[in-house]
Amino acid sequence: MSGRDDSALGQVGFSGFALEQIEVASGPIRVRHGGAGPPVLLLHGHPRTHMMWGRVADFLSPFVTVICPDLPGFGRSYIPIDALDSRNSSKRAKASALVEMMEKMGHRQFAVIGHDRGSLTAFRMAMDHPEKIKKLVTVDGIPILEHLERADWRFARDWYHWFFFAQPDKPERAILADPTAWYSTLSPDLMGTAAYDDLLDVIYNRDTVHGMIEDYRAGIRIDHQHDRADRDAGRRVNCPMLCLWSTRDDLEKIYGDPVAIWRNWATEVKGFGIDSGHHVAEENPVALAAAIHAFLM
Repeated sequence: MSGRDDSALGQVGFSGFALEQIEVASGPIRVRHGGAGPPVLLLHGHPRTHMMWGRVADFLSPFVTVICPDLPGFGRSYIPIDALDSRNSSKRAKASALVEMMEKMGHRQFAVIGHDRGSLTAFRMAMDHPEKIKKLVTVDGIPILEHLERADWRFARDWYHWFFFAQPDKPERAILADPTAWYSTLSPDLMGTAAYDDLLDVIYNRDTVHGMIEDYRAGIRIDHQHDRADRDAGRRVNCPMLCLWSTRDDLEKIYGDPVAIWRNWATEVKGFGIDSGHHVAEENPVALAAAIHAFLM
């Protein structure tokens, strides 16, 4: 974990927020939190850290208590211990760790919003801990099992990294050979200087890169088994759910209507697209925050 003082970052967003490390059974989780009102947990995607939520957090914080952690395996949170089936990097393990974190912060029930890989952990949290989750929002995400069962030539062409990242060792070697070249779309103009600098440190950290890749390995090795077991048993998300997606990204183009897919997994779901590329919290935070606020309130 870095000893860097994040309060000196001069970040855009997170006005008046506190930064802490919360110890859970698996290790420390870096979390930024602030605001007032009902608790809302925001989960980022790959390869971001919690800093991606800064602008959205400022829009929401007058109405709700916003909690933004680095996912386990990402940022400056703990790196899960390796296992042959990647079970410690599974969405089930991460959901459990984050529920523990929220309980330690005094939040026994809360809403959860996830983007990209974070949406997978948010979904698993709603499935495994229904007594904790009051509302669920996913952004650019569908269940892993749906991804894999629907994979076609378009998925192989555009999302090939899912299967490359599932391979041992080579993904880390490829990324660490030149991290800024691998993540070539990262831009301080889009993200803000503070979030960019925070992420730049992370993608050069060998352990964190490994932790992020294990998140994908877990998807191929074990997460889809958890999804299938729930589907076979008829288990569904029973809290109200909002499904959002970026209209200038390719989720809808590859899979069709995401809401129709989620109706196989949730009893009460609605959703719509937002005019944005994939990183909607950075590209169109006003529209994203407005959608979340309207759903939560």
